[in-house]
Amino acid sequence: MSSIHQLIIIGSGPAGLTAGIYAARAQLKPLIIEGNTPGGQLMGTTYVENWPGEKSILGPKLMLNMREHAKAMGCDFMAQEVVRVDFSQRPFTLWTKHGDELQAQAVIVATGAVPKRLGVSGEDTYWGRGVTTCAVCDGAFYQNKNVIIVGGGDTAMEDASFMTKFTDKITVIQNLDRLTASEPMKKRVLDNPNISVLYSTQVQEIRGNGEHVQEVLVTDAKTNEQRTLKANVVFVAIGLRPSTRIFEGQLELDSYGYLKVKDHTKTSVEGVFAAGDVADYRYRQAITSAASGCMAALDAERYLECE
Repeated sequence: MSSIHQLIIIGSGPAGLTAGIYAARAQLKPLIIEGNTPGGQLMGTTYVENWPGEKSILGPKLMLNMREHAKAMGCDFMAQEVVRVDFSQRPFTLWTKHGDELQAQAVIVATGAVPKRLGVSGEDTYWGRGVTTCAVCDGAFYQNKNVIIVGGGDTAMEDASFMTKFTDKITVIQNLDRLTASEPMKKRVLDNPNISVLYSTQVQEIRGNGEHVQEVLVTDAKTNEQRTLKANVVFVAIGLRPSTRIFEGQLELDSYGYLKVKDHTKTSVEGVFAAGDVADYRYRQAITSAASGCMAALDAERYLECE
């Protein structure tokens, strides 16, 4: 690993793998460093039904297919996690958790974002089995079911409104005494008779039958009264945390920790590009991440050609 790579891709979700496919076809011989969650967020989902060309496919299977495609194109993979970078000069230097030191003429950052979790009992047990963060991805599986949405911001309101396409049994749980979403989003939810909002309420435990979520234990923060709500799915909508900690002081971040980009993929350092959720706080879909991975690879190719 002492040689200088033309291109290193940090991350192996839809953005990183798509970037790898395009970069490999351009003969850049990319090295993909898979990170501590190979495959990204889709590894924790069930069926994906909005990926073009696949009517229904398991999230892990989709990512396995993409990885095999990237490998067949000529990508090299490293089952490691990058813990430190130096982008102050080229070639760029990256260090892994196990002490490997790598260098590259160009880098694509596709480290994604991690959904914030509730940290309550049962959440990990039923993650991907009734506990999820993506209503757009999983909502259609819960026709006429009991839906719990945790959060009070725009994402939670969007999820609640979206789920009215499938069910009229929707409960929003907000730990504050008010919703924090924008006024139009709040109004859309509060005016809908099929959505109820529980204020000053906290989820204490998520329960199921060992296979899937069945109910949620909540506590009223003002009265300490506890009650159990029926739930076939719990959408956790309390935000995402971009995986950018190691880039602090190296790349420009916005106030929420997302990578700032210009011209779609270019970071504040020439030769370092961004793709996927690490820079996207708006769309956060597998298909948009893949598209940005394509763009980052094309931009990296052009950059290296000009060197």
